[in-house]
Amino acid sequence: MKPLSGIDAAFLQLETAETPMHVGAVQLYEPPARGRAGWVDRARAQVAARLPLLPVLRRRLASLPFDVASPVWVEDREVDLDRHFHRVRLARPGTMAQLEARVARLHAERLDRGDPLWSIHAIEGLASGEVALYVKVHHAMLDGVAGVRLAEALHDASPAPRRVRVPPPAPLEETPGLGTLLGAAVAKSAGEYGKLLRSLPDAARLVGDGVAALAALGGPVRGGKGLLRGPPTAFNVAITGERAFATASIPLAEVKAVAKRHGAKVNDVVLAIVGGALRRALVEAGGLPKKPLVAAMPVSLRADGDTAYSTRATLVVASLATHLAHPLARLEAIRDSAGRAKAFTVKAKAVLPVDFPSLGAPWVLSAIARAYGVAQGLRAFPPLANVVVSNVPGPAAPLYLAGARLRAWWPASIVEHGLGLNVTVQSYAGSLDFGIVAARAAMPGVRALAGALYDAHRELTRLRR
Repeated sequence: MKPLSGIDAAFLQLETAETPMHVGAVQLYEPPARGRAGWVDRARAQVAARLPLLPVLRRRLASLPFDVASPVWVEDREVDLDRHFHRVRLARPGTMAQLEARVARLHAERLDRGDPLWSIHAIEGLASGEVALYVKVHHAMLDGVAGVRLAEALHDASPAPRRVRVPPPAPLEETPGLGTLLGAAVAKSAGEYGKLLRSLPDAARLVGDGVAALAALGGPVRGGKGLLRGPPTAFNVAITGERAFATASIPLAEVKAVAKRHGAKVNDVVLAIVGGALRRALVEAGGLPKKPLVAAMPVSLRADGDTAYSTRATLVVASLATHLAHPLARLEAIRDSAGRAKAFTVKAKAVLPVDFPSLGAPWVLSAIARAYGVAQGLRAFPPLANVVVSNVPGPAAPLYLAGARLRAWWPASIVEHGLGLNVTVQSYAGSLDFGIVAARAAMPGVRALAGALYDAHRELTRLRR
């Protein structure tokens, strides 16, 4: 039995039919010419063989009656793979657009909480002969860093699968009863309240610094400093459960060259690419706001060596400088804004909680989720941010599954009421792979936005000082 952290439990309690809280990835493979027809079966067999090494994939939820406290993880010895591994075939001609549309439909479906919270769909029928695996895992189980670790455990560093040693099965424990679950919730909550009380002095000092930092992040606003908030846009609305999905891939070396040339970081260039693409899309739609769009960026709170399968992250905001027409001016403004945001996060890292008390949390957070959706539907307040932009570092060397090389790794993440657009970037084997997820109610035309990412990238590569 393992209690969920407060952050992990929040992803369960904030989930609604309109806002599923799973993350995913579309991984594209090139099966070897010999034995191509049976590759999906071999891939499934490799996943089955690695399951005993990955307790995170055998976790399921055990909940208290009436959700009086957050649930706990209990571990099953065996997993019925038929409930988690599925095969899908695209109709002819098997285009990339068809693949993206199928992934969008799959990404809109919530995971069954009666089973371990993950699934894999093998998608065949691509005209290229490649096969895509759409992998979906609830965010309550892991974040992007832990997701990379999980993928590395399922894959190999060469076409020949490595031999793995399966440990002997641990003694099977009974599902904890009501008294055990309630006792764990009380003990966990008492410990977390103690941590919160001990951190109050540092947190109070941080609040003053935080207000000043948010004002600084905004930069000059109409002659003075102002808190950084996003302007209203068409994709900052209350959303439905329908999703749209698109992909793009850009050479990592070209992005690094732009960053080096202009004294920026790779993440600054990623933000500039996204900002340039959104500026282009909004100009073409005739609705570019005068104020700059704002990106919410997940930032890891993991300590060095922390490899836990959990979520250890917070959100910071940075300007996308979309009000500036020149791409170099935008990049420089983004570099300064993102730098200040990261600096504040480093300072706050020791104080920001990755856990909080469990008792009563399901009721409070579920109510917040419902109220937030209503407030966004009424446009009760302007968005704090316009788009989520996440950059996840992945393996530099290629990976293989059942002998097939993993060619591309496009992430698929979460959208929320008021934040109907998410652009997550995964670095992998010399490429930056962009996965764009949008609520269809907010932005149905994500393929056009993917094309604008390439245009914004080319614009930056042509820049010279």
